[in-house]
Amino acid sequence: MADIFDRLLKNYGPIGQYRERAHGYFAFPKLEGEIGSRMKFRGKDVIVWSLNNYLGLANHPEVRKADAEGAQQFGLASPMGARMMSGNTNYHEQLEAELAAFVSKEDAVLLNYGYQGMVSIIDVLCSRHDVIVYDAECHACIIDGLRLHAGHRFVFKHNNLEDFEKQMQRATAYVEKQGQGGILVITEGVFGMAGDQGKLKEIANLKSKYNFRLLVDDAHGFGTLGKTGAGAGEEQGVQHLIDLYFSTFAKSMASIGAFVAGERKIIDYIRYNIRSQIFAKSLPMPLVIGNLKRLELLRTRPELKDKLWENALKLQNGLKERGFDIGKTDSVVTPVYMKGGVEEATAMIMDLRENYRIFCSIVVYPVIPKGHIIYRLIPTAVHTDEDIRITLEAFTAAKEKLDAGAYKTNAIPDMAEKK
Repeated sequence: MADIFDRLLKNYGPIGQYRERAHGYFAFPKLEGEIGSRMKFRGKDVIVWSLNNYLGLANHPEVRKADAEGAQQFGLASPMGARMMSGNTNYHEQLEAELAAFVSKEDAVLLNYGYQGMVSIIDVLCSRHDVIVYDAECHACIIDGLRLHAGHRFVFKHNNLEDFEKQMQRATAYVEKQGQGGILVITEGVFGMAGDQGKLKEIANLKSKYNFRLLVDDAHGFGTLGKTGAGAGEEQGVQHLIDLYFSTFAKSMASIGAFVAGERKIIDYIRYNIRSQIFAKSLPMPLVIGNLKRLELLRTRPELKDKLWENALKLQNGLKERGFDIGKTDSVVTPVYMKGGVEEATAMIMDLRENYRIFCSIVVYPVIPKGHIIYRLIPTAVHTDEDIRITLEAFTAAKEKLDAGAYKTNAIPDMAEKK
């Protein structure tokens, strides 16, 4: 009989295999200091493009004040217990009601975490007889929820409406053949890697042709898109056709938690059956109080979203003017596509961090195909024109080095923190 631990230690996984050289630098880096556009990395000042602090609320004075007062008044323990048993409060219900109103839905239910929440939503909605149709580039939380789903599923090519219809026809035929079950379609408001919006309008308009319910994960659209900031559904004019609207607080709200909103009867069903909330401690009161303040700022300070988009467009237009490929993004998420191997990518990221003081996220094989590099830049409302200017100049210089072969190396350097 094999030992489970022995098997694990023989294969640390595609990322874990680099842990001894990467920990603390390429993986699990530590950004220190006040959250903002400039922080410290290994004791050096860097311009940070890796935080989803879109509206700059992480250190907004009104938010900090609300967080502190919530902790002072209630402490982190309150309320004790799961909400169904002993952890419900007027503040939790107030936040749900305000969230539902903000995204134009009848009701909403709070979730402790976005990742956990999406996995649980799929679980509570779908039986083994139901079929799920989903976009190929859906986030890992959706994929993990699908893995736990006992029923059938069909994946359509990313934002490809022709393939979506093909998979809907397959799903419809499958449901009709088994004589029971329904179809849930899952896509995203904004795809966090490439920055392109999901085809919500086109998919929602197909509800008149196919019988399905639509669940949208709008983690990156909530607070950043739409006239009021209510997200990609509002931006595309189809919020009313989205059956369940989901978002996390970890992006625009710079907090912890999530919610799902929709028809009151369905939300009530979820509230009484979602296992990850029924059997988990309620969201702590300081987070609820702080999230109420954050939502208030989303509603009343449109200048925060305006500044975010001003910075995003300056960054994106500057990159395009310099000949960089930023793909098809139509959100503030800004990918920069380059060619090169893992070794070149790591050498380039080190150069950007050590010599140009630019800290951004990088994606390489095995997440994307070999020979490709994606830098993902996340502009925020607190970035400055100087931050953008320095970053554009740094990327221009680094790209010239990449093209000239200056980053070619034989191995990933050992940059791990020594313990």
